Amino acid sequence: MPDHHKIDYVEFPSADLEKTKAFFATAFDWEFEDFGPDYTAFSGAGLNGGFFAADRASRTAKGACLIVFYSESLETSLAHFRACGARIVKPIFAFPGGRRFHFAEPMGNEFAVWSDK
Repeated sequence: MPDHHKIDYVEFPSADLEKTKAFFATAFDWEFEDFGPDYTAFSGAGLNGGFFAADRASRTAKGACLIVFYSESLETSLAHFRACGARIVKPIFAFPGGRRFHFAEPMGNEFAVWSDK
């Protein structure tokens, strides 16, 4: 049962659902369930969500919220996501409390990865 007034689900656009699913399955081991040709739900991310067919992308420069993943080894994660097809949009930088980088998955949605190490 979902918790009352707690974030329960997140959705992102994707211009190519098959490419999006391939990236996240490879990069994060997420699992997917399709609901018709224009929607796929994911699980295994710590928060369930989905991708809907749209010619848009979620980017912070356009005012979108930023989903941030934690990593025990930032450099290893950067290399892994790059090898999976991510484009690094902000290289590793320090901030109070740690370091992080931002990447765009193949359809352009922006995410970040941080570490306290």
